[in-house]
Order: sequence, then structure tokens, then C-alpha cells
Amino acid sequence: MAVPIVRRRTAALAAGALVVASGAVAAALSTTSAEAATSGCSVNYSVTSQWDVGFGASVTITNTGSAISNWTLGWSFAGNQKVTQGWNATITQSGASVTAASLSYNGAVASGGTVNFGFNGSYSGSNAVPTSFTLNGVACGGTGTGSGGSTGGTTPPTTPPTTPPTTPPTTPPTTPPTTPPSSGARVDNPYVGAKGYVNPEWSAEASGDGGSSIANQSTAVWLDRIATIQGADGKMGLKAHLDEAVAQANGQPLTVEFVIYDLPGRDCAALASNGELSATDIDTYEHSYIDPIASIMSDPAYSKLRIVNIVEPDSLPNIVTNASGQAGATDACATMKANGNYEKGVGYALAKLGALSNTYNYIDAGHHAWLGWDSNFAPAAQEFLKAATSSGATVHDVQGFITNTANYSATVEPNFKVTDNVNGTSVRSSKWVDWNNYVDEQSYATALRSELVSVGFDSGIGMLIDTGRNGWGGSGRPTSAGATTSVDTYVDGGRIDRRVHAGNWCNQSGAGIGARPTAAPAAGLDAYVWIKPPGESDGSSQAISNDEGKGFDQMCDPTYGGNARNGNNPTGALANSPLAGHWFSAQFHQLVQNAYPPLS
Repeated sequence: MAVPIVRRRTAALAAGALVVASGAVAAALSTTSAEAATSGCSVNYSVTSQWDVGFGASVTITNTGSAISNWTLGWSFAGNQKVTQGWNATITQSGASVTAASLSYNGAVASGGTVNFGFNGSYSGSNAVPTSFTLNGVACGGTGTGSGGSTGGTTPPTTPPTTPPTTPPTTPPTTPPTTPPSSGARVDNPYVGAKGYVNPEWSAEASGDGGSSIANQSTAVWLDRIATIQGADGKMGLKAHLDEAVAQANGQPLTVEFVIYDLPGRDCAALASNGELSATDIDTYEHSYIDPIASIMSDPAYSKLRIVNIVEPDSLPNIVTNASGQAGATDACATMKANGNYEKGVGYALAKLGALSNTYNYIDAGHHAWLGWDSNFAPAAQEFLKAATSSGATVHDVQGFITNTANYSATVEPNFKVTDNVNGTSVRSSKWVDWNNYVDEQSYATALRSELVSVGFDSGIGMLIDTGRNGWGGSGRPTSAGATTSVDTYVDGGRIDRRVHAGNWCNQSGAGIGARPTAAPAAGLDAYVWIKPPGESDGSSQAISNDEGKGFDQMCDPTYGGNARNGNNPTGALANSPLAGHWFSAQFHQLVQNAYPPLS
């Protein structure tokens, strides 16, 4: 049963407000051109309120030259001021330099006309006002006159600074902009009130392989190598998908999902989805992969779409558990932890993509059977925070986290709880649970969200759960807990997740399609989503030569006896599987057959 929508974001912006990200490139964010005011401009910069660690400011531009159709105002702070929230402009900051760019509704300014925007900021020490401004590259005259004074203009502020609040405000000024907000401004939950993008390529595969009943469901598009940005192997590229999304939206809200997945040294604990970039290729990742993606997504033609970015599955969880000191440790993960390129890459992606006003970044957070133990849970939150504050990113560039990406863990185990006891023995001691604190994804995601907020992430973050392959229906689905003979018979007889071991991840036998994509299914959850499109392989069951950088992992071989990460158990993988991401008909048929809820 769905829970009513909970408006969680206590720091939600007022109408028309835009989240501001530091370290972004203005050209990738605005619709401005290089035109200049032919005669000049004046700027009134007013500090409207100030307290011990923050301030609010209002900026009015007067165009004293010829009419302009859009504008970009630039200035530099003299101190350590940082813009934290803005409205009526797209505001970006790199070091001391700040750029404010017009939106779709306020770019035109007649000769002699004015336009206003505002922002909140943080500072320590002195809060000196800027001393000079440029409008579309042309310097405006005038100098700063002090806190609350005017800069480059002839009119002082009409009201003095207000009395500093006793505590810093958590929301921008309550007065909304007088002009309508851009339709691309962020909303509380990008899935609520929006259609989901139907990838026509996946839809055609599904419909042509016995899945017509789900061919209209929304699935994510994986950008798993540089070539996929423009389109590889005859498939649609990023721009083509965005163009199709605009057509499907037909003027209505639509959410389209992309998986950002090409880190240097990618997937250091597995081989099936290794990537094309070496462990040290961080510059290539940033400038040949992330920059082109951000450039395409910033096109004004896509400003009304809600673009969800799933940021680098498996990367940060690998740093937590597989870099050193645990049974799953690998030399490759130790290398990535030492060089910091996972954190640098994730931070760069968050900063660049988060600077766009209509994007939503969700960091991958593994799953309950990976990070649910005490030894992993809190360290994971700290690792996520480290990445989210690297390479110019801030926590404000993160709209949420996703669990169970491309995995099979049940959303909810309906027949037993982690708090259950059998004859005085805790369920946690069972072989399946193995002292984990969680037995399913929803309980894990909810608890992780609280932990993430406690370490510094915004209180409004939402969680996603990938339900594309975790339904576990069919004739083998238990309807009640198992016998109370022992804690193991109780758990094993009742669990709907029928894998041999919860560490098994490749093309799992017996799996079924799970809950259909659903907005706001429970408190704290933004959506159930299908990020791993059903029918796309996790990896090949034997070595296959390819030019995609993908290797062969024995966990995809049904004859392999397992390793330390899965307790030396059989893999449970299906036979005859193709490369990761390629269509796997046998798996798709199984998923459709075992769907839960059943397909009509």
C-alpha cells in the first residue's frame, strides 16, 4: 500500500529558486550568448540581511546600453563568501569568481530596463561587497560602498539590512519571484507528477521477446563508455534520447534516467563490467566523458525535462569493503582507494551535472547485503560524504541515493523481520542474514537516509530502489515464514529472495521482475525505478572478445564454485549469457515468468 507523499525537503526552495553548485562552468549551464551591452550597465548589489556565518543579497542590473535578449553578470568576491542558494538566475561559482545567468523568462532587458535576482551565501570574517561587475563581458562602472551598499549604481538600497536572525535561515526569502519560475527548476521529487521515459530501443527488444505487457515501462539508459554519448554500435546517443524524451513529454513533466558509469579503474572488485579507462585516466573521465555529457544536457531544448543521473554504480561501496582488510579485498580496489580517483571522479560528475537546474543526482549506495553490517554502514556514509565534497562538489549537488542498482535484493521481505526470534534465537544469527542489520532494501534505504543526513547531507534527500529484477515471484515464492525448527529453517523457508547467497549478483536463476516504477512509494523514498533494464545481461558466462573494455568474471559462470565474497557458494548464474548490457533473451523470459506482482 502506497504511503501519502511526504514533503521531506525542509530546505525546499521558494518558487523559482535554483540550487547553486560551486565549481561549475557557466557556459554549460546558461542560455546566454556572447552579446554585449553596447553602451553600458549599472549594478546595485545590496546585502539585505547578515548574521554571523551567512547573508542574503539582492542584485539589480540596469541596462544602460541597447536592448539585450539574455544576460550574464560576473563578479569576484574579495573574501571567502560562497553562494549557497539563488533565485531568478542560474548562479555558479568557481573559487572567488561568480557568474549569474538569466533564465528563460527574464533574459530580455530593454534599454534602460532592469532585472533583479537574489541569493543566500555563507562567509567568515569580513563580508566585503564586490568591487566590479561585467555584463555579457562588458565592465560596469562603479565600486563597492560597503555592506548593504550599492555597487556600480547610483541608487542606494531602499531598505537597510535587517536585524541578524538568531539562527541562520534554512530557506531563501519567503517572497517568491514576481515572474514565473523556469519549468526546469528542481522540484521536491522528480518522479511525482511526471511521466517516465520509455527507451524505444529497450521497448522494442522487450515487445519483440514476449514482454509487450511491460514494454511501456520506464528504464534507464546506461552511458557505460565514451562512445555511447554520441551513440555506439548503431544505437541512440545521449542527444537522441533527450530529443525523444522531449517528444514523449509533449509539453508535460517527464523524468528521464541516465546511468553515469565510466570511472577510471571501474568495478575494481569484478571483471564483467570493467571499463575502458585505466586507474589513472581521471583527466579523460572528466573532460572526454563528463564534460560532453554536461554540455549536451545543458542544451535549452531539454530544460523542461527532469534529468535523473545515477552516479557510478558500485564504485564507492567498493572503496568501503574491497580495498583492504576484508575477505573481498582486491589489489585493484586498493589502488583506487590510494589514488582517490573514484572520489575525484564522482565529485567532478556531481559538480558538473548538479550545476544544471533540471538535473537530479543520485549516488549509488550498494545494497543491504553489501553495506548493511555495522562495520560497513557508517563508513559508507562517510565515504559518500567524502566523494560528494571532492572536485568542487558540495552536498547540495546530491538529490539522493539509490540502492539495489542492477541487483536482486528484495524490496521487502514479507515473511520475517530482522527483529524476529526463533526459540529465543535472533533471526540475525541465521546463515542467510549473517548478523546483518537489514533483511531487505526498503529498511536499509530508510535507515541509510537517516545516517546520511546525520553526517551532513541535505535533510531533503530522497532514496531510490531498483526493482527491475527483485520480484521473486513464480511458483517457488513462499507465502509464510518457514518452520520454527531452527532459525535457518524459519528464514530459508520464508525468504522470497531465493538466491543461493545474497552476494550473488550475475544473471540470477529464478529471479523475476519486481514492482513497476512508482513515484513516492513510501516515506523517504522518491521512487521504485528500473535502472537495470530487464533483459540486459550482467556479464558473460564465458570469456568473449570485445572492444567495450568488459572482461569475464567467474561469478557469471554457473559452474564456478564461488569465492570469499559469496561464502564460496555456487554462483546461481544462468548459462550462455552475453556481455554485460547485451540482450539476454533467456533471462528476460524468466524475469517475465517470475514477475511479482504478476504481469497481466
